[in-house]
Amino acid sequence: MTTHTLPPERFEADRPRLRAVAHRVLGSLAEADDAVQETWLRASRADVGEVENVSAWLTTVVGRVSLNLLRSRRTRREEPLEAYPADAREATDPEEEALLADSVGVALLVVLDTLNPDERLAFVLHDLFAVPFDGIAPLIERTPAATRQLASRARRRVRGGTVPAAGRGRQREAVDAFLAATRGGDFEALLSLLHPDVVLTADRFVVPTPEPIAVSGARPVAEGAMAATGRARFTGLALLDGRLGLVMAPHGRLRLVLLFTVTDEGITRIDVVADRERLAGIEVAVPGPAALDPAALDPEAPGPVALDG
Repeated sequence: MTTHTLPPERFEADRPRLRAVAHRVLGSLAEADDAVQETWLRASRADVGEVENVSAWLTTVVGRVSLNLLRSRRTRREEPLEAYPADAREATDPEEEALLADSVGVALLVVLDTLNPDERLAFVLHDLFAVPFDGIAPLIERTPAATRQLASRARRRVRGGTVPAAGRGRQREAVDAFLAATRGGDFEALLSLLHPDVVLTADRFVVPTPEPIAVSGARPVAEGAMAATGRARFTGLALLDGRLGLVMAPHGRLRLVLLFTVTDEGITRIDVVADRERLAGIEVAVPGPAALDPAALDPEAPGPVALDG
């Protein structure tokens, strides 16, 4: 009996898609690469002679591998902020990890990290990669109807509330500009966004320090923000209890949030929260439906692949 193995070049043609699926399921580029490598090991040993849609079959394999990794994760260790650079070095290419997280949407990765493994897989495969529910159901050992409910529940978590119409444009413009200036190290641009009497507060888990920190005045606040330019690589726009703010999340794991008060005169207050109990009480959601479109998230990512059936 002849065994039909998968040629390496055929697998390589699907590698970008498989990596994109694994990254959205796992939130970490390093883990995604591990999942893709395991997928290749499994695929290279399989007989694909009767597989009609190789891309669809590979998608299910990487989905199953990623799900197993999610389920096997240990309770995450608590780490101070100064450990973040070490976290970033876990990736093969920290800069690529940051760019990919930004293209996917940091807020989306944060919300996905709050879902249970079955919800996360169902949402990612169906909503982001157009895999039908009857193709996902066997992976999580559920019925297609139950799988649909999981994805629906996850979708509600991802979308969260809505931004109040009043002041929405001003808030987004200010927060977007703050992030751009911080990432770019543009001190003068940052200074121009801040009210002269702006106040920044940071809880004792942010630095960390024995006591919370309060800084007032545009220049001191801007100087403090410039010191966090490196961390801004893993920071993105998010809805925080229905208001636009920023989340910092290396590898999709929420570390802190920045809450902004914006008036016609600029940013008047910034509250930085890293206390896990307080973070758990803040609803994080994706700021807008465009963030659920894979093409909008990452123009270079492969498009959807439909599973047979």
